[in-house]
Amino acid sequence: MGPRRDLLDRWGRWATRRPWWVLAAWLATTTLLALSAHSLYQGTVSSLTVPGAESQDAVEVLQRSFPQMAGDYLDVVFSAPDGVHSPEVRGRAEALLDQLSAIPGVVGLSSPFGPTGMVSEDGTVAIARLLFADAADDVPAATARAVEELVGSARTADLAVEMGGPVAAAQEREGPNESTMLGLLSAAIVLFVLFRSLVPSLLPIVSSLAGLAVGFTAIFSMTAFVDLSKFAPNIAAMLGLGVGIDYALFIVARYWEGVRSGRDTQDAVGIAMATAGKSVLFAGCVVITSLLGLGLMGIPFVAWLGVAASVMVAATMLTALTLLPALLGLVGPLLASKQRMRGAQGAETARTPHHESGWFRLGHAIMRRPYLFFVISGTVLVILSVPALDLRLGSADAGSNPESSTTRRAYDLVTGGFGPGVNGPLQVVVQGAAPEELEQVRLGIAQTPNVRSVGVPLANPSGDTAVLSVIPFTSPQASETADLVHRLRGHVLPGVLEGDTQVYVGGATARAIDIAERIAARLPVFFGLVIGISFLLLVMVFRSLVIPIKAALMNLLSIGAAYGVVVAVFQWGWGMGLVGISQPGPVESFLPMMLFAVLFGLSMDYEVFLISRIREEYLDSHDNAESVARGLAATAGVITAAAAIMILVFLSFVLNDQRVVKEFGLGLAVAVFVDATIVRLLLVPATMQLMGHWNWWLPAWLDRLLPRISVDGAPVPPTLQPDAVR
Repeated sequence: MGPRRDLLDRWGRWATRRPWWVLAAWLATTTLLALSAHSLYQGTVSSLTVPGAESQDAVEVLQRSFPQMAGDYLDVVFSAPDGVHSPEVRGRAEALLDQLSAIPGVVGLSSPFGPTGMVSEDGTVAIARLLFADAADDVPAATARAVEELVGSARTADLAVEMGGPVAAAQEREGPNESTMLGLLSAAIVLFVLFRSLVPSLLPIVSSLAGLAVGFTAIFSMTAFVDLSKFAPNIAAMLGLGVGIDYALFIVARYWEGVRSGRDTQDAVGIAMATAGKSVLFAGCVVITSLLGLGLMGIPFVAWLGVAASVMVAATMLTALTLLPALLGLVGPLLASKQRMRGAQGAETARTPHHESGWFRLGHAIMRRPYLFFVISGTVLVILSVPALDLRLGSADAGSNPESSTTRRAYDLVTGGFGPGVNGPLQVVVQGAAPEELEQVRLGIAQTPNVRSVGVPLANPSGDTAVLSVIPFTSPQASETADLVHRLRGHVLPGVLEGDTQVYVGGATARAIDIAERIAARLPVFFGLVIGISFLLLVMVFRSLVIPIKAALMNLLSIGAAYGVVVAVFQWGWGMGLVGISQPGPVESFLPMMLFAVLFGLSMDYEVFLISRIREEYLDSHDNAESVARGLAATAGVITAAAAIMILVFLSFVLNDQRVVKEFGLGLAVAVFVDATIVRLLLVPATMQLMGHWNWWLPAWLDRLLPRISVDGAPVPPTLQPDAVR
């Protein structure tokens, strides 16, 4: 007997009967959203605010008491082999600086040719610093273009001129690039191998692209109301493409199964929506909930990044549930007629027993030696996870940018001429200090280890607020620089100040350190929330305690393996040339959260797909080993194909220029590979064989308290009571 006619079943049948109505509604909605996005789009930002952090307090003090110093800066770096002091080079450089200082929005200029100018010891590199009235992301685009055009016109064969600093970095925003097309091409190849037919292979891609279009219009509209990170478009594209194709694949695969068994289009679509469609809705809601949980971090840009990613996941999920049935209604009759022409061949194929497949033989091999597979797969996961113990969160500096970018070239010139610390000066803000106290502060900082130099205090007109620039010996992303910030805040500055004087260590480098520490402190809360929600949902779906506990532990192993690979490549530098980075550095501070949220949702889909089939077999036979082997044989092919698509899509984003996007791409690809192969195909079957009938145990009192959820369109099966466990 087929599944009951629930809401998704009825919707799928209706959409196949009136596909043009659905397509017209989708076209109208997308057009309206696109027009809205065009008028509302304000661009993405790279500024990072951390409410309550000391670096944020420093910014707010300057905005109130010293607004001239509250803006960001841009470094113009000159490099001349014959020396920047040669009359010709100096003349061209000073002419450029005169033009730059006249640009509206530039409120200050520090020339390298003045008394306190910055010129390297060998005289070949010089730095001019432009101070803007606004924060980097508030600098008008016209102003930024004017600076870029003037700098570009000053470059000659004997004078290199590059731009660095926060304002320059804010202008280098990369959108989705050719990696998106490569991911689509890879997915198309896998889908064609799976279906052996062009039309069903294209449907998941069409559905995913439609979801991407809707998702991006919503995300771009968000920029009118919130500060959205410049990483959001790439991360949203990565997730939307991966989960969009995956969600559509599950529905199309179930539809294809119905067509091959002789069902007509309407019946096949209805059953696919009531079964696979419900699983898609379930898994998508888990991903969305996990991503929205990023708001617990207490960092606005992280919270809005989670919102943007959840919007994209919701768009691709709704596309698979609404537009895809209409597309199947249009092309379904053609596919169904082709299958009917094949006649008995299709029916016979549909009746091919699972025990003839290689997956079934693998399942029984695991059932015969569960301890062996458990130990081997568990050991592999633990080994992959070991580097994660050395995880260091932070934000990569401009030295990790592509060598083709002006900020990277400026970084290299400054590092070669002055040392890496000049690329990330700390900003010490002092309130309420007398001149002699400011001198004590300056001397105390200058005597601190890892301090290269301390600038002369600059005071506001009223004399109640001063700013000192502190240059470390080490680069902005170095762990020694973070140690210096902690040393200044915890020991040096409190020891030289008394009374009501307030002092803050701020600047872009300190802000990145504060963000990493805020995230690290709140990760356990976030992990607990996601694991708790997933645990409760799985208990309600499978009426078991062992299955959810096992799923949570194995998901942690999958994520640990992904973290370990990311640390080994991006932090330790193992094989970094293969992913297109030139130097190791810290792992982006918000990457662990995003990986955790996304993988838990994706693995939930695979978990439900596999375990529900095993449970179905178990309720029919009560033979634990046979049910695990049959469940694995029935689902492994689709799980493998879905995982292969995601892996290829995520790996394609390793080609992106942004380091953080590379980290996400590699981390997600490794996590999905581990989860869909080592965990789902080896470790889960081995563990279920070892646990035996205890897999399905749930205390009777808990069974009565929990609501019943069905994710396969069939009535919820009865719970196995304690006396059934033997």
